[in-house]
Amino acid sequence: MAAYLQWRRFVFFDRETVREPSGPDGAGGKPFALPPGIAVCDSGRGSLVFGDILCGARRCQIWFLPRSLQLSSFQAYKLRVTHLYQLKQHSILVSIGEDEEGINPLVKVWNLEKRDGGNPLCTRIFPAIPGNKPTVVSCLTVHENLNFMAIGFADGSVVLTKGDITRDRHSKTQILHEGSYPVTGLAFRQSGKTTHLFVVTTENIQSYMLSVKDYPHLELDTHGCGLRCSSLSDPSQDLQFIVAGNECVYLYQPDERGPCFAFEGQKLIVHWYRGYLIIVSKDRKTSPKSEFAGNEAQNSDKQVLNIYDLCNKFIAYSAIFDDIVDVLAEWGSLYVLTRDGKIHALQEKDTQTKLEACKFMLFRKNLFEMAINLAKSHHLDSDGLSEIFRQYGDHLYNKGNHDGAIQQYIRTIGKLEPSYVIRKFLDAQRIHNLTAYLQMLHLQSLANADHTTLLLNCYTKLKDSSKLEEFIKTSESEVHFDVETAIKVLRQAGYYSHAVYLAEKHEHHEWYLKIQLEDIKNYQEALHYIGKLPFEQAESNMKRYGKILMHHVPNETTELLKILCTDYRPLGGNEGPGMLEGKKANSEEFIPIFANNSRELKAFLEHMTEVQADSPQGVYDTLLELRLQNWAHEQDEQTKEKLHNEALTLLKSGRFKTVFDKALVLCQMHNFKDGVLYLYEQGKLFQQIMHYHMQNEQYKKVIEVCELYGNQEACLWEQALSYFARKEENCKEYIAAVLKHIENKNLMPPLLVVQTLAHNSTATLSVIKDYLVNKLQKQSHQIEQDEQRIQKYREETTRIRLEIEELKASPKIFQKTKCSICTSALELPSVHFLCGHSFHQHCFESYSESDSECPTCMPENRKVMDMIRAQEQKRDLHDQFQHQLKCSNDGFSVVADYFGRGVFNKLTLITDLPSGKTATTIEAGLQRELLIHTKRST
Repeated sequence: MAAYLQWRRFVFFDRETVREPSGPDGAGGKPFALPPGIAVCDSGRGSLVFGDILCGARRCQIWFLPRSLQLSSFQAYKLRVTHLYQLKQHSILVSIGEDEEGINPLVKVWNLEKRDGGNPLCTRIFPAIPGNKPTVVSCLTVHENLNFMAIGFADGSVVLTKGDITRDRHSKTQILHEGSYPVTGLAFRQSGKTTHLFVVTTENIQSYMLSVKDYPHLELDTHGCGLRCSSLSDPSQDLQFIVAGNECVYLYQPDERGPCFAFEGQKLIVHWYRGYLIIVSKDRKTSPKSEFAGNEAQNSDKQVLNIYDLCNKFIAYSAIFDDIVDVLAEWGSLYVLTRDGKIHALQEKDTQTKLEACKFMLFRKNLFEMAINLAKSHHLDSDGLSEIFRQYGDHLYNKGNHDGAIQQYIRTIGKLEPSYVIRKFLDAQRIHNLTAYLQMLHLQSLANADHTTLLLNCYTKLKDSSKLEEFIKTSESEVHFDVETAIKVLRQAGYYSHAVYLAEKHEHHEWYLKIQLEDIKNYQEALHYIGKLPFEQAESNMKRYGKILMHHVPNETTELLKILCTDYRPLGGNEGPGMLEGKKANSEEFIPIFANNSRELKAFLEHMTEVQADSPQGVYDTLLELRLQNWAHEQDEQTKEKLHNEALTLLKSGRFKTVFDKALVLCQMHNFKDGVLYLYEQGKLFQQIMHYHMQNEQYKKVIEVCELYGNQEACLWEQALSYFARKEENCKEYIAAVLKHIENKNLMPPLLVVQTLAHNSTATLSVIKDYLVNKLQKQSHQIEQDEQRIQKYREETTRIRLEIEELKASPKIFQKTKCSICTSALELPSVHFLCGHSFHQHCFESYSESDSECPTCMPENRKVMDMIRAQEQKRDLHDQFQHQLKCSNDGFSVVADYFGRGVFNKLTLITDLPSGKTATTIEAGLQRELLIHTKRST
């Protein structure tokens, strides 16, 4: 129970008497006065509503006072208005009054938006009598949904109207409650779909559940209150029913009694306004107590109006008035109606003004809790609340209450700079307070990397592993912090398992692997983790940590690399559901990982060449080098032979065509004879093959090379002859074989052969005797053939000259009887040529390409002419002549050939025979014939 005298008093309302509007001269108006005889009042829908009683000639009126203070009224009853209820959400007014003497109250429902002859439309009238017993109406309430209306009577009855209260046809009236004590208050409470009706009498309080059939009820208390001493709070107090007794104020839920407050004094009026409880009571110094009719005090009585803040437990306003009729709330203010017809307005001050007015006093007396509650209830902004929390925290800190201070500083998070708090609690004795603050800073996602570092250091210094685990295992939706910073701090503090957990949870793969490999030394787990990563990350991490893993777990690392370079799929399916085909890395990039693991490297490379024929060239190069190294260092003959075959098979696989030189260098470095010779052969390096055998003095191999490749490169025989000629040992057999081939192919002039062999002291004349004899015999035979051909050409030349002379001196007789083309008998007209061919004219015209040439002799003549033109074109080809002369083994034959073509002579070709130049023509013809018939043997 809260003691009334202990509550702080404030002045949160400004009091002002309502005055009439100012006149035209701008002078202030006199106090506004209500009509006399006001009996009841209410407010809502932008007006204050009053009801009066019959006063002289004036009929009973219902008055409306808008904000403009322009009164309007209409006659509602003939005698008096006893009750009014203005709905807040509808323009509906419910009134109870009397039209005639006696106890015969009438209920009228008015629609203020519709008019009937200038007055509001009365939509319903019915008598307010419980059964057949006339009794006085004591109270009235209406539900805002217009489906319930309750009327209380002085005999203890309560009549409930259910349905549309504005129409008779759609509503039903029944007696809900009967008792022996007057009903003093009614209130509807709507919570969701549940509707309750509170009923209070002078002796008890009950609640009825109207949303259930048969309306079950529950008695809440065995004491009641006077008229107008009950009200319903707003949602800030959970819609509790307030009952003000003379000793205490009680709050009720539909099923139980709530808290109570010790506000002494005879209560006259109770209202609820914007979280405030308004109580009008008699001044205890002058007012005697009465029970039921608390509003029948003498006009001279003083009345106290108190406005309570039940949440924060203080009095927001307190003042004494003379004979208060009622307190109404409208237009955001409170209006106090007094019996003298005046209206006093109570305007609540703005939040900032109220806080400034009370803050100094509260802070001076260290009443920070009350200041905080006051600020919250008045919806002070977060900046203002934060400042109060900070000052409260500073106050507790200075008093040595560090636990309480940190709780207040926590409430400033988001507004107060964290460094302000952190500096106060850096002392080791207060580290647990600092930890609590930093935890909350992270929970509100306002921590930076430095805060995370500090918090984790606090955990480690406190050795609070449970809190540390709770922090790092909290979901991201609850706590936000710099994960990388946390991992670094945990690693530095030696909490490797926590750091690994954090790295794995937040997918910081580099940190996870670094800790596993460098700190924990768990190589198997690190390798397994890489196997679960997406392809790109698995590839990059294997390049980074592959050497360490290969050193400690070579077999497992090799297997993972095989998968990574062929058909990689993460173990956990991290690539996503759309990853149907595996990815593969470039196997050549992982070769450096096997620097000290040749056995695993060989297994890896052989696997790649088997399952992936299109592996990079570097894979084959490295595999070849590895096999050659193993072959070169192997001591066991059988194993060495096997390695020899493997290396040679790899060379013959055709994968080294583009890197011929590199493969050749590898074979030469390891003295791999068969590989070198194979590569020489593939590269058509026949001279290198022969030189290789010459260096090893393998004479038979030299001859074999010449026999195999001599047709492709003739100079091999000459080099072989020079090689054997330089040998001082007996090489007659090999020299004879070489000379035989040189003789058969006519590769060297005899003089050059003799000069070459002259350097060999063991090569006697007998070695080249047969060669020289055969060569001389062939040359003698060639001379004879040339002489015979010369004689033949001379005879033919003489015959041609005689024919020419005969043609010039004697007539030509054409005796051909058949056409040379169709072989039919000649008929006129015919065509005859000096060469002896004759043609029908039509045959000649059909087959001849030129009118001056014989169709039969023309092909042979053209061939001769083409040869002459070719010789003329080649006469000036000095570059070609020089090139052939340098490259030929027999320069003399080249010179003779060009000499025979006329390169060294100026040849004049005369195709037409001008008159008067017979001798010149004859010489030109002879020279042409010589060119045609002369053929030099090579």
